[in-house]
Amino acid sequence: MANEATSTAASRPTPPVSSPAATRRAVLNTLRGSSGNLVEWYDVYVYTVFATYFENQFFDSADKNSTVYVYAIFAVTFLMRPVGSWFFGRYADRNGRRAALTFSVSMMAACSLVIALTPGRESIGVWAAVILVLSRLVQGFATGGEYGASATYMSEAATRERRGFFSSFQYVTLIGGHVLAQVTLLLMQTFLDREQIEDFGWRIAFFIGGVAAVVVFWLRRSMDESLTKDQLDAVRTGADRSSGSLKELVINHWRALVICFLVTAGGTIAFYTYSVNAPSMIKTAYEDRGMTGTWINLFSLIFLMLLQPIGGLISDKVGRKPLLVFFGIGGVLYTYVLITYLPTATSVVESLALVCVGYIILTGYTSINAIVKAELFPSHVRALGVGLGYALANSAFGGTAPLIYQAAKNSGHVPWFIFYVTVVIAVSLLVYIFVLRNKSETVLDREQGRAFGN
Repeated sequence: MANEATSTAASRPTPPVSSPAATRRAVLNTLRGSSGNLVEWYDVYVYTVFATYFENQFFDSADKNSTVYVYAIFAVTFLMRPVGSWFFGRYADRNGRRAALTFSVSMMAACSLVIALTPGRESIGVWAAVILVLSRLVQGFATGGEYGASATYMSEAATRERRGFFSSFQYVTLIGGHVLAQVTLLLMQTFLDREQIEDFGWRIAFFIGGVAAVVVFWLRRSMDESLTKDQLDAVRTGADRSSGSLKELVINHWRALVICFLVTAGGTIAFYTYSVNAPSMIKTAYEDRGMTGTWINLFSLIFLMLLQPIGGLISDKVGRKPLLVFFGIGGVLYTYVLITYLPTATSVVESLALVCVGYIILTGYTSINAIVKAELFPSHVRALGVGLGYALANSAFGGTAPLIYQAAKNSGHVPWFIFYVTVVIAVSLLVYIFVLRNKSETVLDREQGRAFGN
């Protein structure tokens, strides 16, 4: 992948095989880093999975737009992601990845507990919705920081010859958070009726996310730091003023930032369309068939989760670019099929097939997006650059996808939404084809081993 898109065309030299000790260290640090990612994204997705159950606790059930309001809050929280990515990216580049990741998961958990304990609108009126919005805004802030710091950490913690594989666990755990949210719903549907879930079950789901963070807090405090002591000391003494600097990023690494944004745009809109809108379509289609829709969503998301390491391993062999091009072409051709036929699918096999084909296509992006972006930036602005480039595109295209789809569905303009998603993916496809290079040396290659000794 190109570094600042200025890498030479020379082939990347064959990476040396890492020592067993370095591999063990990479495995342990990946587990510690990704565990927090799992909990944070559970907290993100528990909102969408339980949205139809708690919306009446915050909005008037007689208002036909209450569902739109719930998804509007989901979309608005994405506006905080660029702010969070700037704050935590700067924090991670100046104080270390470990400190930033520990801070973000603590903030995320606290807000989940607040949502779980907030009284309903019947008790405190409009303040229930206000507390929900504020809590979700803070969670959006924390999530913006989590992505850049975790993508950076997992890429730096990986051994050179298995970077694609190890960094793919960012999306293994990101999707795993969605899986856990679906499992939580499934268990509740097994033991509780709908009224009980609407009354108190959804609160338990948010409470679980808050409590789980206590364990993650301990795990993250024990993981290795990927920045060197010399780098951190230089920041503390004032000798290094460029680390985590937005000015440094915009002036000297603006091209990498633009590439990061464009690489993310098509991937993030496809991810939220395929993994949030599609499960919502299934849930609606099978609403009168008990837990069938939940089972379909659970199995398909597990399938997507298991695909991630496979995609990462493939990229370690053939490079990152072929997978991104595969995703881009597939997304342009398949989005119409998925959104048009999934809502009308009447059999479990048909629904599963439609979603799983989409997830195979999506894996071309999700499995390697962390390492693709990390390879664009030098270490002193890597967390900031990765996080900000991702968050800006994610806020503009990803987080708004569920809301735009819901609005298009309500107004009978779903074809417009399909066209919109397809065009955004097509723009990213052009970047994958004409801007990115395959298997060229990156800054990450030259920096490898400074902190972890790989």
